[in-house]
Amino acid sequence: MDNILEVRNLRKDFGDFSLRDISFSLEKGYIMGFIGPNGAGKSTTIKLIMNLIRRDAGEIKIFGLDNWKHELSVKERIGFVYDDSHYYEELTINEMKRIIARFYKQWNDKIFNKYLVEFGLRSDKKIKTLSKGMKMKFSIAVAISHNADLIIMDEPTSGLDPVFRNEILDILRDLLQDENKGVLFSTHITTDLDKVADYITFIHNGELIITGSKESIMENYGVVKGGRELLDRDVRKEFLGIRETGFGFEALTGNVDKVRKLFGRSVIIERPSLEEIMLYTVRGSSNA
Repeated sequence: MDNILEVRNLRKDFGDFSLRDISFSLEKGYIMGFIGPNGAGKSTTIKLIMNLIRRDAGEIKIFGLDNWKHELSVKERIGFVYDDSHYYEELTINEMKRIIARFYKQWNDKIFNKYLVEFGLRSDKKIKTLSKGMKMKFSIAVAISHNADLIIMDEPTSGLDPVFRNEILDILRDLLQDENKGVLFSTHITTDLDKVADYITFIHNGELIITGSKESIMENYGVVKGGRELLDRDVRKEFLGIRETGFGFEALTGNVDKVRKLFGRSVIIERPSLEEIMLYTVRGSSNA
């Protein structure tokens, strides 16, 4: 197995918030969706991967190299796409590109200009005149114009309309035609990941909840629907989250086979969306 990114037992303590023993890995040629509610620790994890803050414990390897000891050589091969624009707003696209290009040995103007045309970006336009969607496209063009093998995206589709979001997802699909590349895609818009992600890592309150292939997660998890009379103290323990109504209950299970054996045909089990997995887990039990 050829991992492009490995995170092992990662810990960071801020006093009022702690990231605890986060572990996951991403293989070349795949997209990993990194999900969790606001404040879960997604951005903290990404900052630790990028060595923008120092970890308290654990290990991060990128391309098989420690991200502390080999920071410069590792970052040379990472394309980083932020939610917000971090560029000089008064500069034109071309002026900003000239500044950025100096930092990368493998910067390729030909690739950059190709994406400008493809994305409908004019090089003489000032950054401040670009819409949020066009700024995101510029960020992506920058990220993939220096032969980056790992693309890290922090909420890239947040605030974009569905047309722009789909365009960006198409860009990622095209990028992964090169099987040496990988993408870590952090987002709370789980419907985007339903379309493009191969793997999912889900964290909540600084703890790892799930990591694995999207296919295996969808096979093991299910939304269970049935009458309230089926719920007792022992049965409740089988669920990760329960929503009760006047008509019955809906609950999330992480073990579909066990629930089938327990309830038989007295319940309906449906395939969950990523959003349902996240919401049920985060909310736990509730009455409606």
